[in-house]
Amino acid sequence: MSQNYEISRPLPPNVKRAATILQWSGNIGFWGQLVLGVLAAALLFLALAGLVAQETSTEGTSFSVFCSVAGVIALVISILICFRYKKIAQLMRDPEAKARPKKSSTLQLIRAGLLSNLVGIFLSIIGAEGFVGILWRKLSNIPQGAAVYDTSKLPTPSEILLLLANTHTILCHFAGIVVGLYLLDRLDR
Repeated sequence: MSQNYEISRPLPPNVKRAATILQWSGNIGFWGQLVLGVLAAALLFLALAGLVAQETSTEGTSFSVFCSVAGVIALVISILICFRYKKIAQLMRDPEAKARPKKSSTLQLIRAGLLSNLVGIFLSIIGAEGFVGILWRKLSNIPQGAAVYDTSKLPTPSEILLLLANTHTILCHFAGIVVGLYLLDRLDR
């Protein structure tokens, strides 16, 4: 009986290091953005439900809501890219050099993740700025002392929740940018 034993070649140290960095960064980026992103999305959808239930709508909220939702969609793309980092790390540990992803394609994916986060953070900032403008306009139109008697002119909790959802989304995108820049620094050598 002859048995064919293949001698597996050990991975080069730089490939092991790159795989480890991708695995850890992918885990941190994925779970960090997922947890904060679920909170941001929940706040956004609660606020949207509150705005829909209101009898009167505030002028200018539609564009800000659009930017906020687009920022969350960009966050979902960023979370999926972080998940892909973990899959690439597993592929890099393959003993066959041909099965490993190329460095250029890995760096291209990292750049795509950074682009997703930059677009998302831009849209979320625009959405937050829109809501700050709406809140400022509402508060500046209240005569002094009138707030006690006419509470309909005050900002609604839904409008404040929308601002909070945007700041959470900005934080998520910031975390994704930090992970992407760290990966570019460590892997592009």
